[in-house]
Amino acid sequence: MFAEARMADFRAWPAACLFSRMFERTRRLFTIKTKFEAYLVIYGLGTGAVERGMHYLDKFPGLGGKMLFLLCPVAVFMAGAKILDTFDVPQ
Repeated sequence: MFAEARMADFRAWPAACLFSRMFERTRRLFTIKTKFEAYLVIYGLGTGAVERGMHYLDKFPGLGGKMLFLLCPVAVFMAGAKILDTFDVPQ
């Protein structure tokens, strides 16, 4: 980190251009902060899971495709429950 600071000073860049600061700012963009954002992420995951399930139905006709289609949203339900559990505050 010290070498980064010297390089930024040497090139007359602002301190905000350091790799560690830029990494932190980028990481904050991908952090789910509210339940509304969590619901949007779960909706996106669910939409993608159903789309993947439709491809499974096309590729594997019969019971195998239906089982794979069923498992896609179930995985999203499990992931969504885990995401929403992180917002529960014990009283």
